[in-house]
Amino acid sequence: MPVYSGRVRRLAPLFVAALALLGTGGTAAIAAGVPPFDGPRIVHPAVTPDFALRDQNGRLVRLSAQRGKVVVVTFLYTHCPDLCPLTAIHIDQALDRLGPRRTGVTVLAVSVDPFGDTPAAVRRFVRSHRLSSQFHYLTGPKQALLRVWRLYDVKSIAVGGTKTPDHTLYVLLLDRRGTSRVLFDATATSAAMAHDIRLLLAQHRS
Repeated sequence: MPVYSGRVRRLAPLFVAALALLGTGGTAAIAAGVPPFDGPRIVHPAVTPDFALRDQNGRLVRLSAQRGKVVVVTFLYTHCPDLCPLTAIHIDQALDRLGPRRTGVTVLAVSVDPFGDTPAAVRRFVRSHRLSSQFHYLTGPKQALLRVWRLYDVKSIAVGGTKTPDHTLYVLLLDRRGTSRVLFDATATSAAMAHDIRLLLAQHRS
């Protein structure tokens, strides 16, 4: 699996078997009467596993409580030197592109570093990158995070005898019903994410 800067794995499957079902948003989507996504779509969407963790403000955030909104899920750590902050910024820029429709979106960024991502560290990360109030940086005890990593096929391992993680990085879009729809890798642009979020916002409004 490719690695950037010896720290971040670019893309892992939501579920190993499901990766083979990813398709582009092109002709197949058009043939089915569905506007094409910019990112790789999940051909057979499934309701994503529920979890609950605390955000940078100490609030308990539960995934299933976000039904009715489009949810962006990703996995980060605060002292990442490159792709983690870039991914967070691109996600927030995607929200900016949505204008008033951004209120229909929630971002859940799950920590891959239970040692370094202290409440103070995640608050500092959100503040320093000027991330919006819709951006929830979630952390918790190691066992709680391990459960989420297993559910979402995320790997986080120490590198070079330190606690700096080498980890899986992707951006997953869920529709208003909590089903997985699009899986971007770490190269995703804010424009591509905003495009696909708009499509999901237009679906399942009731």
